[in-house]
Amino acid sequence: MRRLIIAAGGGGDAVAAAMLHAALYAQDESPALILTYSWDRLIVDPVPGPRCPADFNGLRQLTPHVWAVPGTVTLKPPHVATLPRLAAELPHTFALIDPYAGAAGITCQLDELTAHFTPETIDLLDVGGDILAHGDEPTLRSPLADALTLAACARAKAATSIRLLVAGPGLDGELPADTLRPRLGPLIATFTPEHTQAITSVLNWHPSEATALLAATALDARGLCEVRDAGLPVPLTAEGPTVHQVDVTAAFSNNRLAQAVADTTTLDEAEERCRDICGTSEIDYERAKAQRLSQRQTGSAVPRDLLAQVNTFEQAAITRGTTYTTVRRLTEALDLPGEALQHLTQLNAARDSRLPASLWKLHRR
Repeated sequence: MRRLIIAAGGGGDAVAAAMLHAALYAQDESPALILTYSWDRLIVDPVPGPRCPADFNGLRQLTPHVWAVPGTVTLKPPHVATLPRLAAELPHTFALIDPYAGAAGITCQLDELTAHFTPETIDLLDVGGDILAHGDEPTLRSPLADALTLAACARAKAATSIRLLVAGPGLDGELPADTLRPRLGPLIATFTPEHTQAITSVLNWHPSEATALLAATALDARGLCEVRDAGLPVPLTAEGPTVHQVDVTAAFSNNRLAQAVADTTTLDEAEERCRDICGTSEIDYERAKAQRLSQRQTGSAVPRDLLAQVNTFEQAAITRGTTYTTVRRLTEALDLPGEALQHLTQLNAARDSRLPASLWKLHRR
């Protein structure tokens, strides 16, 4: 394993890691080792928070505290994860970040991996750039996962060899590109349509929004896209497919939450620090949302008037100046069952094969 890529925030970053490998290390014949959380949105996994090794059947041990996720693994009910299918479809080795021992535990995992594999390069990849948050930004919504990985990388024995890469500034709908721009370092790469080919098949089913927008901007999609259940507006510009390097130490010293969780030894402890600084944690949000969903009386079948509902949404979104939305946004805005997510994704893939199937282009009727 010559290349270790750490996906800072979860599933979407793990997909983008494969695109990063294609852009930076195309000459390599060997695949990368991608270290990532298994942390899916509730529309996929009904259980809040990240998955731990005990939630899987069939993991492969790499080091005492690091487990690889082969494409053949299964999840113990009621857990669901996109990571096994990702591992089955891509040539890279995916290993599981286990945050339940806090940032200290992730640091231990990193130290074991770097000692065992001695990779030539170590990249910490974040799509969108919320890893560069200071902790008090009002638009910040999911800072905990990134803060834990940033803290672990800053404390790891190989810290000086780790470079932080931010792809697609602002595409996660959290920190605007204008806020991020002064915090970014030099331009390292700009994704092209050729680089997106590494993940084309994955984007036909994977629900990641930020990585879908990253690939879409590489394919020259431009306009305004609504994302997440809140319908956050994200501009798609020529800045979207860029990758910038940031000094890990500088990012850590500016991130209050990363500093606060650096010595944590449990996820509960990290969550408490997150509440102190940010007012809440993304797992609190997921718990509250899961409770609301459990009380909802929505059927499991895809409604017969689905396309009529989508059309009504489209026309209203167009009046807001929106050009695109995501299938996840459609599913949640229309209060549709989870089955509708895959149905709409497949329908979108058939109607527009050029862009990621999870990105829905709006059409005026």
